[in-house]
Amino acid sequence: MRRLLSLMLPLTALVLLWTSVARAAERPNILFIFTDDQAPWALGKSGDPNARTPNLDRLFSEGAYLTNNFTVTPVCSPSRTSLISSRYGTEMGITDWIRSRNEAELGLDPATPVWPRLLRDAGYQTALIGKWHLGTLDRFHPKQFGYEYFMGFREGGTSPKNPRLEVNGRMQTVRGLTTDILTDETIRWLRLRDPKQGPFAVSLHYRAPHARWLPVRDEDWSPFEKLDPTIPNPDFPKLDTERVRRMTREYLASTAGVDRNVGKLLEELRLLGLEDNTIVIFSSDHGYNMGHNGIWHKGNGHWVLTEPPAATENIPKGQRPNMYDHSIRIPTAVRWPGVTSPGTVIDETTSNLDWFPTLLEMAGVDLPEDVVVRGRSIVPLLKGQIPDDWDNDFYAEYSTHHQSHTHMRMYRTPEWKLVRDFLNPERDELYNLQDDPAETRNLIGDDSPQVRQVIAELHEKILQRMREINDPVLETLER
Repeated sequence: MRRLLSLMLPLTALVLLWTSVARAAERPNILFIFTDDQAPWALGKSGDPNARTPNLDRLFSEGAYLTNNFTVTPVCSPSRTSLISSRYGTEMGITDWIRSRNEAELGLDPATPVWPRLLRDAGYQTALIGKWHLGTLDRFHPKQFGYEYFMGFREGGTSPKNPRLEVNGRMQTVRGLTTDILTDETIRWLRLRDPKQGPFAVSLHYRAPHARWLPVRDEDWSPFEKLDPTIPNPDFPKLDTERVRRMTREYLASTAGVDRNVGKLLEELRLLGLEDNTIVIFSSDHGYNMGHNGIWHKGNGHWVLTEPPAATENIPKGQRPNMYDHSIRIPTAVRWPGVTSPGTVIDETTSNLDWFPTLLEMAGVDLPEDVVVRGRSIVPLLKGQIPDDWDNDFYAEYSTHHQSHTHMRMYRTPEWKLVRDFLNPERDELYNLQDDPAETRNLIGDDSPQVRQVIAELHEKILQRMREINDPVLETLER
C-alpha cells in the first residue's frame, strides 16, 4: 500500500501540472504596444488631415477605440508608474520624469505589486522590449518587476538611430533605426518562445514619436517632406507657425514609422497563427501638443511663440506646464478577438490606472486581496456593457520639479475641468469643455454664480482625491 501511494503522488503532481499548463494554454496571449509622446490627433482614425496611419487605423477599427482614455500624469515616469502599478505617482514618490544623472537613486520600489509579476506567477511568459524609465540602478531593473526578458533602455531616451541598448545584460550600440530594431526584437522573441511554457504577455515600449524625431526611413519621410500641414490654431497670438509646420512634419514622419512597424507586428501574429488568441493593446504614456494653445510638448510644455511670456518665480521663460486635454488624452485601442466586436467605440472615461485590473481579468488571474489599485477593469466596456455605476469623472496630478516648479491637481467631468496649481495659485484654470473643448477661455475669474458653484464643487472633489491617496501636498495646504 505504501508503495502504491508513493507511485500515485508523483502521478498526481504530474496531472496537476498538466492541468495547470492546459489552463494556461487556453488563456489569451497579450501584446501591449506602448508609444512615447503619442498624440491622439496624429491618427488617421481621429480625422486629422495630416496623419497617415493605415495600420493603426485598421487596428482601431478591428477592436475597440477608447476615445476618452487619459493618463493621470502627462509625463513619462509617473505615467509609467501608474500603468504598471495602478497607483498615482505621488503615492510612489515619482512625480516627474526621472532625470538619471542627478536622480540616480530614484526609481519604483521593487516591492510594489505590479501586473507583469502577477502574470508571470500565473504562468505567463513575460518580456519588456524598449523603454523602461522607472529607475536605472540594478535594483530597479525590469526583471525585478516580473519581466523574464528585457532588451531596451532603462533611461528616459535614446537616439532614433543606432541606439545604445541593453542586450543580454550588456549595453551596446545597435545599428539601425530604433523603432525598427525594437520591432524586430519583439518578432524574434515571439518566434523563439516555447508555446508549451504557457501564453505570453509581451510589452513593446517604443521610443517614438518622442523628439528627436529624425532620422526615419525614406518611406516614412516622403509623405511629409513637402507637406504644408494644417495648424490647429494658426491665429494664436505670436505663434511661430513656421516652426510648428517643421516640427509637425517631423513628428508625423516618426509616427508613420510606428504605424509601419505595428503593421509588421500584426502580420507576424497572423503568420505565426497567433492572431485569433492574442489581445493587442495600443496605447501611450501621454498625449502631445503641436501648436495647440500656443505650446508644443506634453504636460511640461514649451511655448512655441516668437515672444514667449516673461518668467515668473517658479516658471522659467519658455515653459508652460499644463493639464490640457491634448496632454492627458491618450490614443488607445484594444483588439480582443471573439470578445470585443470590431468597430466598437468606447466614449466612457478610462485611464492608465485601469490596465492593472483589466489585464488580470483578461488573463483570468485574481487580484490579491491585499493589493491596492486605483483603477477599475474595463473588461465590461470591452464586452459592450456599461455598468450603471460607471463614473466618467477623472482626477489627475502633476508636480513638476525640473524646468518648472508646480503642484497641479485637476478634476475633469464631461462638462468642466478645474486645474489648481497649489504652488502657483495665479495659474488656476477652469474650462467649460462642452462649450470650449479646445480650452481657449479660462473662466477662473468669472464671478457668475454658476461658475463659482462649479469651482467650489470641483475644488472639494480635488481635495477629496488628495486625501484618499494621502497626497503630500496636503501637508503644505494645512500649515
